[in-house]
Amino acid sequence: MKFVADESIDRQIVDRLRIDGHKVSYVAESDPGLADPGVLSISQTGGALLLTADKDFGELIFRRKLPHSGVLLIRLAGLGPDVKAQIVSRAIADH
Repeated sequence: MKFVADESIDRQIVDRLRIDGHKVSYVAESDPGLADPGVLSISQTGGALLLTADKDFGELIFRRKLPHSGVLLIRLAGLGPDVKAQIVSRAIADH
């Protein structure tokens, strides 16, 4: 599966998904500081699911009706990044 990971996503999640065999573009590596509309555009153009912890993407999708290929909001407060990576990996594998 193809993903674009926003800068708000922990590197451990990106690394784990890559180990799992997914293609993951990480904004922190390719375009640090890119504004949210640009991030959304990259994921949509590439047919990739956007991974983010930033609720602002809801504004772009639902209010401004910008095109997208799907967004997975990852909000796992209070957990360490390695635990978050395991949970996200398992959820994606299960669905």
